[in-house]
Amino acid sequence: MIKIKSLKDFKPEEIKKLSERRYSSQEKKVMESVLNIINEVKTRGDKALIELTEKFDKVKLEEKQLKVSEKEIEKAVESTEETIITAIKTAAKNIEKFHKTQLPKSFKIETTEGVEVGQILRPLNSVGIYIPGGRFPLLSTVLMTAIPAKVAGVKSIVMCSPPRPEFRGIAPPVLVAAYEAGVKEIYKVGGAQAIAAMAHGTEQVPAVDKIVGPGNIYVTTAKMAVRDDVLIDVPAGPSEVLVIADKGSNPEFIALDMISQAEHDPLAVSVLVSPSLKVAEEVLNNINALKTKGEISDIAIESLKNNGLILLTDSLDQCVDFTNIFAPEHLEIMTENPEEIMEKITNAGAIFLGEYSPVPLGDFAAGTNHVLPTGGFARKYSGLTVYDYLRLMSFVKASQQGLKNLKEAVLTLAEAEGLKGHADAVLARTKEL
Repeated sequence: MIKIKSLKDFKPEEIKKLSERRYSSQEKKVMESVLNIINEVKTRGDKALIELTEKFDKVKLEEKQLKVSEKEIEKAVESTEETIITAIKTAAKNIEKFHKTQLPKSFKIETTEGVEVGQILRPLNSVGIYIPGGRFPLLSTVLMTAIPAKVAGVKSIVMCSPPRPEFRGIAPPVLVAAYEAGVKEIYKVGGAQAIAAMAHGTEQVPAVDKIVGPGNIYVTTAKMAVRDDVLIDVPAGPSEVLVIADKGSNPEFIALDMISQAEHDPLAVSVLVSPSLKVAEEVLNNINALKTKGEISDIAIESLKNNGLILLTDSLDQCVDFTNIFAPEHLEIMTENPEEIMEKITNAGAIFLGEYSPVPLGDFAAGTNHVLPTGGFARKYSGLTVYDYLRLMSFVKASQQGLKNLKEAVLTLAEAEGLKGHADAVLARTKEL
C-alpha cells in the first residue's frame, strides 16, 4: 500500500523523474497502432469507423446509426432520473457563469495621436469534443467542453463518444448532458478512430478546427498524432492530485481525497506533502482502515499502491518548492492560511483552497473547468478555458496625420531591416505632409 517517505531521501534525478511522469513505455507500440487506425479512417471513412467500433467497443452499428438521432436524445431525456437532470442543470449554470466571466473583451486604444489600435475576438468555426466511455459515463465532461465553446460563440460543435454494449449507443446521461449544453451533432465513435474522424472528416463525421477533451493513452496519442492537421487542447494523461497539509489539517479528509482521485484509474496519481509526521501517519492509518473495511475499490487500491506517495518535508516552503516542480493537475491546499500558500504556487492545473473545497467540487459543479494538464504539463499549459475556442485579431486605424507622427520611426526601422518597399509604402502616403 502507499508509504511515507522523506523528501531528503530523494536524489535530484529521482525528483526530476517524478516531475516528468508520463504514460509508460507502451507509448511507441501505442503510436504504431494509432497511426494504423488514423490511416484506416482517412482511407476508408465510415466503414472503418463501423468496423473499429465493433472491434474495440463490441457494438455493431449500421452505417446510418453512426450519428445519434433526435429520437435517441429524446428517449435518453425521458429515461434519465429527474435528480440527475437537475444536477446537470445546476452544474451547467455554474460552468456557464464562470466561463462568461472569463470571456475576454474587445478593446480599442490610441497609442500615438491619430493612431488607433485594438483587438477583436472571433470564435473558431467548429470544435470537436471527445467524451470518454470508460467504466462510468463522464457527463460532466460534456458540460466542461461544450459550454465554454457555446460561450465563445462556436457555431458547430461535434461530439464523439464510444457506444456502450448495454445501451447499444452512448450512455443516456451523456446524451442528456449534451442536450442541456446545446450539442446536437453527436456520433457513436470512440478511441483513436474518433480523433481521426474529427481531424480528417469522413462521409458523416465532419472535420473540425480543434479537438478538445480527455481520453486514454490511445486518444491522447491520436491527438498528438493529428496536431499538424488540427488544433488540440492540453495533453492529458491519468488524473492526479497533490495535497499540501500542515499540522492542523484533517487527516480523514486528506485520506478520502487521495482515495477519490485514485478510484479514477489504476494509473491515477495521489500525493500528500507535509512537514507534519503526525498528519502523515494519521492519513496513512485512515487509508489502511478504510481498506481493511473494504471501503476502497480495487482500482483505488492498485493506484495508491503503484502511484501513491506521502512525502515528509522539513517545512511548508519545501512543500511549495516540490509542488512547483511536480506541477500537479489538481492541487489541494489544506493549511491554516491556504491563500498565502497559493500566492507561492506557480505550476498547477487547478487549486482547491481549504478543507471544504475538495477536488470533486470543481470536477462537477463549482463552475471551473476540469479538463486540466497532467503529467507535469501544468508547467507549460493551462486547463481548458474559453480562450481555447477563440481567435484574437488586432487592428490598426491611422489618420494621415497619425501616419506622419510615426513616419520617422517606421522609416528608420524599415531601413535598418533592409526593407525598402516597406519604407516606400509609408513615403507614398506622407510625401505631401
